[in-house]
Amino acid sequence: MSDERIWTAAVLVIGDEILSGRTQDKNVSQIATWLDAQGIRLREVRIVPDVEQEIVDALNAVRARYDYVFTTGGIGPTHDDITVDAVAKALGVGVIVHPEARAILERYYGGRGLELTEARLRMARTPDGAELIANRMSGAPGIRIDNLFVMAGVPHITAGMLDALTGQLEGGAPLVAHTIGAWSPESEVADLLRRGEKEHPGVVIGSYPFFRDGKVGANFVIRSTSAADVAACVATLTAGLEAAGYAVTDGGI
Repeated sequence: MSDERIWTAAVLVIGDEILSGRTQDKNVSQIATWLDAQGIRLREVRIVPDVEQEIVDALNAVRARYDYVFTTGGIGPTHDDITVDAVAKALGVGVIVHPEARAILERYYGGRGLELTEARLRMARTPDGAELIANRMSGAPGIRIDNLFVMAGVPHITAGMLDALTGQLEGGAPLVAHTIGAWSPESEVADLLRRGEKEHPGVVIGSYPFFRDGKVGANFVIRSTSAADVAACVATLTAGLEAAGYAVTDGGI
């Protein structure tokens, strides 16, 4: 295995609506994909309710373990948007109306002929000492403080905030991934997968079984920071699967 440092991250998904099932989270997958491209591994995901102390406890637990922590949700204009307060409490700082955030919101709403109400002004609140993450979609910025990144719960707004952060975080080499698929039961190729990882140090193989059209199959995702190592492992697995009588579909089934 490489001695290169592995940079890590956690995501806190905040919101009663996620836990109730009324809203399906779409942010974790896009954050994970973005982190891979930055050379950062997503190691943990937690979903927490709109309860300040539970958010504080979760933040304190994960920010001590990982290089970066991302939160999604709870930074809107309503009474239950309490993420800013929880982050400030976890860090032991106060909450301010960020002057730059206020100016952004004044321009955004003023340009649309709308008033910057007290509710909308809540979206300018940040923990004292925070920087802003640009939001080109709806004006209200995200927040960056220490190793925490506080982002919107709406997926397309989160995507824009991630775009604004691209290239700004220190990380390692980006992960390279390649997928192949075969109509093979996992149990019959487990030894081949194990051997593939052993013969190609630094490569991780993920196996994802499925049942479709009355048949059992699996897709195999080969990941590494080395494109050459990925290609070599793909060749090993393909040869092994075909030798066992399973046709391989490049890109997965």
